[in-house]
Amino acid sequence: MLKRKWMFGLVLVLIGSMFLAVGCPDPEVEPDPDPDPDEIVLTVAAGAVGIELELTHDLAEMYMDENPDVIVEVIDTPDSATERLSLYLSFFEAQSPEVDIYQIDVIWPGDLAEHFIDLYEYGADEVVDDHFPAIVENNTVDGRLIGIPWFTDAGLLYYRTDLLEEYDLEVPETWDELEEAAQIIQEGERVDNPDFWGYVWQGDAYEGLTTNALEWIDSNDGGTIVSPEGVITINNQNAIDIVNQAAGWVGTISPDGVTTFAEEDARAIWHTGDAAFMRNWPYAFALSASEDSAVTDVFGVGPLPAGLAGTGSATLGGWQLAVSTYSEHPEEAADLALFMANYESQKHRAIEGTMIPTIMDLYEDPDVVEAHPWFEDLFDVFINAVARPSTATAPNYSAVSEAFFTAVHDVLTGEMTAEDAFEELELDIQDVTGLEIE
Repeated sequence: MLKRKWMFGLVLVLIGSMFLAVGCPDPEVEPDPDPDPDEIVLTVAAGAVGIELELTHDLAEMYMDENPDVIVEVIDTPDSATERLSLYLSFFEAQSPEVDIYQIDVIWPGDLAEHFIDLYEYGADEVVDDHFPAIVENNTVDGRLIGIPWFTDAGLLYYRTDLLEEYDLEVPETWDELEEAAQIIQEGERVDNPDFWGYVWQGDAYEGLTTNALEWIDSNDGGTIVSPEGVITINNQNAIDIVNQAAGWVGTISPDGVTTFAEEDARAIWHTGDAAFMRNWPYAFALSASEDSAVTDVFGVGPLPAGLAGTGSATLGGWQLAVSTYSEHPEEAADLALFMANYESQKHRAIEGTMIPTIMDLYEDPDVVEAHPWFEDLFDVFINAVARPSTATAPNYSAVSEAFFTAVHDVLTGEMTAEDAFEELELDIQDVTGLEIE
């Protein structure tokens, strides 16, 4: 099992290398024969899920308008957080100055701290109090602010309001209710649309599956894989039951191919009107409401369903901006990172892309509230989201998550039962971390 995971990690590094090659400047492009010696070029490695990349380009243009001596280049990175991390590690291993600012996941500060500067040394102390304290704490390693919060995230349930009304159903509050409603709507809609599905989500073997499965397990009172106290808790009956239940969705209310789905794969089916329910992040709201969406004006969003815990769980997501230790322009890069995460920048991204702000005052900004009143309605979901065990397992979280999502994927694809998979998983996690088993 561990050997297979090592091989998988090697494959990801190779994939990262390919993306690195794609992200590099075109070798056929002639360099500027007369470069301005006073001109500074800063490169930002950013996400491209939904309209993320477009919004990052917007901020780059805004910054360059205010700083004519700086050129900001934005390179896109893989949608999969797992593949993106492999790409970043290839830069870090080479101590490459090619990227100045990295968009980093909320789970990475503890593992990647050595590769980023302390933003407190570049003026961040003047603005951190504007952000959610828990995220600032998450991004602080040994007193150093590794990343400035950019946007936060939590898993949400998207649902078709028109179909719930047509079939006289309520928004499901439990996983059992979701199964039942998805099956009823799917059967009805397939009379005219054989491609219709009840529920789409992220089931590929990557970090996105960790977030989905953690929501199932925590909502079923099955813990958080490893407890905050550093005890391995995953092998328990409540966790086993809910993951076995989720495996039953594959090929029934969810496509067989859901075990290869990332965020955009699920959204593509939802976007064309071929799903009743979808689990996704807040970014999908703006795209679902766009003019080319088949579900414009006929969908809603709310908390994910609950299991035995009685309340739904939403995995804490979100991204930060971190400045590379290997940057040749750390001061200027820090200034750009703080600009991209400031009030006006987050406001633009919130309104245009439903990127959830980390600056608390934006939840009372009239323009933001008018554009997306549901931000306020789901505020409790965002601030109470369940954290992945990145702190308890640092600096080995990536290995723990890979072991977890691989085990869950084996259950979803029918290769193992959750009973067998989690019995093996707890030993794998112990091998990686040295932590005690419950």
